[in-house]
Amino acid sequence: MKLLSKGAHCLGLTLSPRCLKAFQTYYEELIAWNERFNLTAITDYEQVQIRHFLDSLSCLLSDESLPTFLSRRSTRVIDVGAGAGFPGVPLKIMYPQFRLTLLEATGKKTTFLDHVIRKLELKEVTVVKARAEELGHDGRHRERYDVALARAVAELPILVEYALPFCRRGGILVAQKGVEAQAEVTAAQRALAILGGRLRRIVTVELPGLAHPRSLVVIEKVALTPEKYPRRPGVPGKRPLK
Repeated sequence: MKLLSKGAHCLGLTLSPRCLKAFQTYYEELIAWNERFNLTAITDYEQVQIRHFLDSLSCLLSDESLPTFLSRRSTRVIDVGAGAGFPGVPLKIMYPQFRLTLLEATGKKTTFLDHVIRKLELKEVTVVKARAEELGHDGRHRERYDVALARAVAELPILVEYALPFCRRGGILVAQKGVEAQAEVTAAQRALAILGGRLRRIVTVELPGLAHPRSLVVIEKVALTPEKYPRRPGVPGKRPLK
């Protein structure tokens, strides 16, 4: 994991030997399971380190207080559309204290997540197989999280309807985007106003080995989300709040 360690250093992060060992195990399990379940199209050793692991850790640059926040056992984080665990699991490897919920609708991916969490011996992690549109109305999850994370889930006008209902007032959504981030934010203004969100900042991140920069869109939850949102499964994608 030399490339990951070097890349993290470039972002101002330091990975301990424990973390690097865990990332190596994570990679090995991802590749082994990918042969059966097609979890990711990125399998090259170096590319996984950059495009999955380092990209996930770059979320720490979204807010200067986030690393301290993730060091607290009381902090609740939800990864919406977790897939094979990005960005939630890499952040949990680095900061094992916070409580993490991995929300994923695809059964084969939740099966992998359950396995890799056990393999890495991560505590305070819950894997939930559900649609965001449904879980967002569950009182155990609605308005309960300090931080919501999302990567490669949907365009922002759709994503905020999936994710903001999970955030408590004062919490944040960190959405990982590409160079099109500003355009997506502009398109999501109506959705943010309806759902109780407000743009805090857009952070541009340069990752070693990637030609184009990444963007971290940080949205603050400033008001409670109206009870009717999120709408029933499939509707946000078909009729975004634009």
